[in-house]
Amino acid sequence: MGKKPRIVIIGAGMAGLTAANKLYTSTGSDHLFELVVVEGGDRIGGRINTSEFCGDRIEMGATWIHGIGGSPVHQIAREIHALESDKPWECMDGFSGEPKTIAEGGFELNASIVDPISTLFKNLMDFAQGKLTEYSAGSGGDACYYNFAAKAALKDCTSNGGFGNQSVGAFLRRGLGAYWDSCKDREELNGYGKWSRKLLEEAVFAMHENTQRTYTSAGDLFNLDYEAESEYRMFPGEEITISKGYLSIIEHLASVLPPGVIQLGRKVTRIEWQPEGHKSIQVPNGYDSRPVKIEFCDGSSMLADHVIVTVSLGVLKSGTGQDSGMFNPPLPTFKTEAISRLGYGVVNKLFLQWSPNGNRPANDKEKFPSLQIVFHPPESELRHEKIPGWMRRTASLSPIYNNSSVLLSWFAGKEALELETLSDEEIINGVSATVSGLLPVSKHHKEDKYNSPEFCNGNVESCDDNGVRFGKVLKSKWGSDPLFLGSYSYVAVGSSGADLDTMAEPLPKLGSTDSDHHPLQILFAGEATHRTHYSTTHGAYFSGLREANRLLKHYRCVGV
Repeated sequence: MGKKPRIVIIGAGMAGLTAANKLYTSTGSDHLFELVVVEGGDRIGGRINTSEFCGDRIEMGATWIHGIGGSPVHQIAREIHALESDKPWECMDGFSGEPKTIAEGGFELNASIVDPISTLFKNLMDFAQGKLTEYSAGSGGDACYYNFAAKAALKDCTSNGGFGNQSVGAFLRRGLGAYWDSCKDREELNGYGKWSRKLLEEAVFAMHENTQRTYTSAGDLFNLDYEAESEYRMFPGEEITISKGYLSIIEHLASVLPPGVIQLGRKVTRIEWQPEGHKSIQVPNGYDSRPVKIEFCDGSSMLADHVIVTVSLGVLKSGTGQDSGMFNPPLPTFKTEAISRLGYGVVNKLFLQWSPNGNRPANDKEKFPSLQIVFHPPESELRHEKIPGWMRRTASLSPIYNNSSVLLSWFAGKEALELETLSDEEIINGVSATVSGLLPVSKHHKEDKYNSPEFCNGNVESCDDNGVRFGKVLKSKWGSDPLFLGSYSYVAVGSSGADLDTMAEPLPKLGSTDSDHHPLQILFAGEATHRTHYSTTHGAYFSGLREANRLLKHYRCVGV
């Protein structure tokens, strides 16, 4: 029998290790293939990176299991008992407690202001995602005016020819406009300083838009395609975090592989492949029958029969640009155009340690509230000048679990990129400037007593700036990391779900004359190659299985 086919998997994240696990454990395949996983970094996991901060287990990247009903990630977590831990972990009590919504200037907003806009936004997003129709939106026990307004908004947004080639951002703003049209002649608000009712409602709506930016990684929702939104699928059931860390799933997948299969510090710089008409790869003793040559940053190279590329869409965008040559010859136009059209954004997490006076951690009786923050627009003359622009598009600042001294904020788009450039001191000053006017400790508290922060309700000048102090800082830097160049994919305006399917097509394409020459030289996996579960770890998992099964089927292996 001739030499075994060599399969090289580029990337030791969820997709790559799922593919490796499947190829190695399938009946007989460990004797059929020579398997190698090359990883450019010094760790496995990819965009999964469990860490520790101030004694708590946290996630720098992937955080949530998005629905436990049918999720393969949840099934693995259960099987390996990763859902139980004695060590505190991020969001271990889910979305704990009701958040307090605070408007710039220190005004705590009551439910009569927040709930109508929150309901409107949820109905609009549910409609965009195909969960509601215009006839069911806003139905239920509440017969409040804002439910009827939401119906009117949805009806307005779906009239006049629909939303072909338009954005989620445009849809949402038309919905807000229709809401206002249906709710005219309402009384003006009192007790909120210079905030009018309409300004507050728009700011609450913008707060939800900012949260949606972190969900999708679209820095601007006007770049997020409306029609494709309804193709995205989530699993049913609650969303949870993994007690022992997301990395436990990765380590489980990798545990079956023999030593030496995973090679760290092997950053790929070039992939040479052989479409029809190209010469075979020359080696010192002639020509090698393996059609793919992988070159690494240290000058070494490796030959392969099949390569499964699991690098991020951001790396593919960078590697297939006009001035780059990750692939030689370049990928065909149908592939590069899909890569170019699809969206890929940056989402970063910021963790901060807080204490009531900066000299000691909070005790069990002290609690930083879960905050939803409502800002004036960046161009508004009413804005607080000391609050930096990068803070104005975060939507929340909350403990990572009930009574934790570690707080978390999420950032997307250009604000996420700016966060990566800031020093710890700049971050602490910026967050402190934001919080100091909202959550001071009253001056009348005695020095030997510490209580939970109180709201200043607009009386900013009477606030004690020494009320809340921040110590340590930890942030993710997915945008500037050359191995990722961002966080996850989305369907941008001008692209479609069909582009995600195109991302998954192997090269040479099956059924072409090229595939008779050397079939399945380059295969593609990763979250950006799954049409309905893009941007998720389970989407990456499914894609890794898909490409492993493609090769197993090609070699007619048992157990596919």
